[in-house]
Amino acid sequence: MTKSKKHVCVLMGGWSPEREVSLVSGRDCSKALRSCGYKVTDIDVDRDVAAKLADVKPDIVFNALHGQWGEDGCVQGMLEILGLPYTHSGVLASSLAMDKERAKVAFAQEGIPVAKSEIVSLEAAARDHAMEPPYVIKPNAQGSSVGVFLVREGDNRPPEALTSAQWSLGDTVMVEKFVPGLELTVAVMGDRPLAVTEISANAAFYDYEAKYEEGGSDHQIPAQIPKSVYDQALEMALIAHKTLGCRGVTRSDFRYDNTESNEGLVILELNTQPGMTPTSLVPEQAAHIGMTFEDLVEWIAEDASCSR
Repeated sequence: MTKSKKHVCVLMGGWSPEREVSLVSGRDCSKALRSCGYKVTDIDVDRDVAAKLADVKPDIVFNALHGQWGEDGCVQGMLEILGLPYTHSGVLASSLAMDKERAKVAFAQEGIPVAKSEIVSLEAAARDHAMEPPYVIKPNAQGSSVGVFLVREGDNRPPEALTSAQWSLGDTVMVEKFVPGLELTVAVMGDRPLAVTEISANAAFYDYEAKYEEGGSDHQIPAQIPKSVYDQALEMALIAHKTLGCRGVTRSDFRYDNTESNEGLVILELNTQPGMTPTSLVPEQAAHIGMTFEDLVEWIAEDASCSR
């Protein structure tokens, strides 16, 4: 079947806290697929998505969803039941990667250093310090740094936002030791790590606003770090990708402690469906190795399958 005859359905939006980011990713991927000659149907996902897909009958489902329900194995399971080839990782890998604590257990078993962390109730995290500051509080199963707080050395209490009536990110949170130094990220495409990017947030740390607001962060590619650390980051990202059984494109995030405490390189998490706009981190790394955004999106689409 030629590209001009393949029908790709792009899933985007959804109802997770990352809806707006997903809409941007989906629209840019849809545009790129059309420029590559595919017939494209966009679906802003709601709870009737299975019925909509049954009506559309696409050859490929391009999953541009982010966060819960789209990135955690739920949509993947539905697509397996419908027998529709889809992009990115399968049910198990998606579910494992979304659960930060379980993913870290798997990484540690493979010898990948991880930051010390524990899962505590939201009530306990809000009441008093669950570990000696500095530390990070984050939902265990969200992405895009949604609901992430940095508790600094000298802070008397945890952030008041944890007790807000608007909090809707679960009854438990991960409390993780803050690793000083540099923020690094590595994309893996198939079985190939692409590059290492250093991220400099124009804020206290790399939170949601730093990721997505204009001017929120600067990206240095390739990262200006020792070659041994650069190579180690590439290797660890590939091992993490394989450890969880991932497919397609992933992005692993690291901290590199280059301070006096010298804790080295530790993995924070792996994203099975990273942001996909032309200026997102993964497309930037693809461009670094000579791939256009259209090349990257086409590769992801052609990699689609069931039983992933």
